[in-house]
Amino acid sequence: MAKAAGVVGAATMLSRIFGLLRDIVIAAFFGAGWKTDAFWVAYRIPNMLRRLLGEGALTISFVPVFTEYLQKKTKEESLELASIVFTILSIVLVVISALGIIFSPIIVGIIAPGFINDPQQFALAVFLNRLMFPYIFFIALVALCMGILNSFQHFSAPALSPVMLNIAMIAAALTLRDYFAEPITALAIGVLLGGVLQLVMQWPFLVKFKVKLKAKINLKHPGLKQISYLFLPAVFSSSVNTLNVFVGTILASMLPYGSVTYLFYADRVMELPLGVFAIAIGTATLPSFSRHVAEQNIEELKSSLSFSLRLTLFLIIPSMVALMVLSQPIVSVLFQRGAFDARAAILTGQALICYSLGLWAFSIIRVYISAFYSLKDSKWPLKAALIAFGVNIIFSVLLMYPLKHNGLALANSFAVIINIFVLNMALKKKIGKFLDKLFYMSIAKIILSSLVMLGVILLINSYLSWDITANFQDKAIYLLVTIVAGAFSFFIVAYFLKSREIHALVKLVKNRLGRS
Repeated sequence: MAKAAGVVGAATMLSRIFGLLRDIVIAAFFGAGWKTDAFWVAYRIPNMLRRLLGEGALTISFVPVFTEYLQKKTKEESLELASIVFTILSIVLVVISALGIIFSPIIVGIIAPGFINDPQQFALAVFLNRLMFPYIFFIALVALCMGILNSFQHFSAPALSPVMLNIAMIAAALTLRDYFAEPITALAIGVLLGGVLQLVMQWPFLVKFKVKLKAKINLKHPGLKQISYLFLPAVFSSSVNTLNVFVGTILASMLPYGSVTYLFYADRVMELPLGVFAIAIGTATLPSFSRHVAEQNIEELKSSLSFSLRLTLFLIIPSMVALMVLSQPIVSVLFQRGAFDARAAILTGQALICYSLGLWAFSIIRVYISAFYSLKDSKWPLKAALIAFGVNIIFSVLLMYPLKHNGLALANSFAVIINIFVLNMALKKKIGKFLDKLFYMSIAKIILSSLVMLGVILLINSYLSWDITANFQDKAIYLLVTIVAGAFSFFIVAYFLKSREIHALVKLVKNRLGRS
């Protein structure tokens, strides 16, 4: 599982780097104003559906059933199930895409009601949304291919596919913007091309594993029924964070111009450690958990679950501390250029601090949900998600006016923390105690190492004070020095505290280098 997480993490790191390059290009050319707000709202609609129907619900409902078929039935029977799901999903996606294009004005009006008062911004958001809506067709099929390949223990191609989206958007922004009356249209074209490229990228690897997806419909197939039973609750439970961000977008559209964009860029920065570490480990856990359950080995499930949580938090807790204390330098170095000025960087940095408070909870929710779905339990994730969704709405409404966009980010963090506590209690009742003394000792060592890292960063700041008005080179040097020194101090302290997680990572790296 650690090896699989390493593969996914490395691929995701590359994807996130290109994603940040994409955001840097967009910020430089288009800034943070009413047009970028219109684009991000329009993009979030198909992107939200991607997370709801694609890599969220579809993956966690398909992989446990498909893995069980691979374990207990023939490969031909397993691929028959995959073909049936592929065919039915394609039909559903065509219908969804068509409805999305037709009803785009209504959808945008619901997502961003504040835009209705500005006809020009509303019209642009509707136009861009219609242009990008077919993206969901391609990316949801990519998610199905990802589930198939992950079940065969292949993780690199699915994890690398988002790179194609980012490359397509960067290329479109650089080369196509002058060909449109409204230059930001180029980004929508890039999104659509990126979806096509991601799907094309999966095909050679499916062929490698002799997976031939054929047009086949059998609505009475028992495997399809199992997937359907898990899928509907998963649409909500696996994507409550996406829905919370969606609520934030609606409310942010009622705040001053730029609020949607500040939240988007803050969320993008937070997704770097979240994607590289947490999502990588979460992706690797689902096939592993599913095999343990198929073999009826609950003790191995509990052991893998504890290890996954410890490894995730070992990497995420120091990331959370660093994002909070270095929020302004990170945002400024990444985005403060061109039309994205110092004020936008400051306001985005504030949102990043509020999002980062819940980073530890965002990071482990995928592990918990994978455990429940490997056990074929979709009820508790749904219940927890409903509670968290309600908490987010309540706190968003209470905090949005006194704290503006920061209140929306803070409400999102509160909601995911509540979600984790509910899932933890439910899972403990279901499989018994799985967070033992070893887990809490590891967390104590991680927190201590992170506090030492914080002290080192603050010490550096006393000698190299941060100045948002400085030139790019000085700011980049400051950020590089603090990150390198902070990370070095964290790993050194963790190593001498004999943290099991760092010793496991060191052993894994040595084994890989030895084989090389």
